Amino acid sequence: MEIEVKLTSIHAVAAIIAGYLSFLISTGAIANIGKNEVMAVLLSLVILYFTGQISQRLFGKEAVGGLKGWLWSGIVPFFFIWIVVWVLFFNYY
Repeated sequence: MEIEVKLTSIHAVAAIIAGYLSFLISTGAIANIGKNEVMAVLLSLVILYFTGQISQRLFGKEAVGGLKGWLWSGIVPFFFIWIVVWVLFFNYY
């Protein structure tokens, strides 16, 4: 499998997790945090950052393609999947 497919798959799984956690934080399901959309977005950005760091360590910085490769194979899919998952969970709530 190509590096781009692996990178996108890892970021897609992380985006699903981040979307669900964003839903929990934004609806107040986690008692200590309360209803806080800003905290949900910040948490997803932290998850995105650590997912990118893990991907670079797994595949190597040169194989990932630096920021340009990470942007198109990691950040863009993460953003769209995260938003869709968050909105779907929020609407079913």
